[in-house]
Amino acid sequence: GCVILNFVTNCHNLLSEVFKTVLIVCVDDSNGMMFNSRRQSRDKAVCERIINITRGKRLFMGSYSMPLFADCGNEIICGENFAELAGKDDFCFAEDIDPAAFESKIQKIILYKWNRRYPSDLKFTIELSDWLLTETTDFQGSSHERITEEVYVRQ
Repeated sequence: GCVILNFVTNCHNLLSEVFKTVLIVCVDDSNGMMFNSRRQSRDKAVCERIINITRGKRLFMGSYSMPLFADCGNEIICGENFAELAGKDDFCFAEDIDPAAFESKIQKIILYKWNRRYPSDLKFTIELSDWLLTETTDFQGSSHERITEEVYVRQ
């Protein structure tokens, strides 16, 4: 019994290390992501930061988000099942799905906060009290006076 259990546990630990991605999400003050099937906002400075962070890495996203990054020169993998395709150290930009559905695959969350409240009907529902905040950076956006970047890692 113990040998099999240890084998299963070791395989699970190995697989969970292989399938750890970095999630990137933009939210408002109430964790809103979208309203009426449209993004709440966008900002050129956020897109530039994401391009710089993911340079040399694979960036996965849905087809809705692709036009934001179409000419960036980075390796972008686009598809509706992008979260399933992403692997270890890949990045996922989630805009039109709740990333809680694939939270078990996430090793790090990079959250961009608009520092405003917008109408929303799709929310970011990952409970961040289960994560450790490691970095907070405020910067000026092109259309927002202050945007906050928060980086969370698993505790």
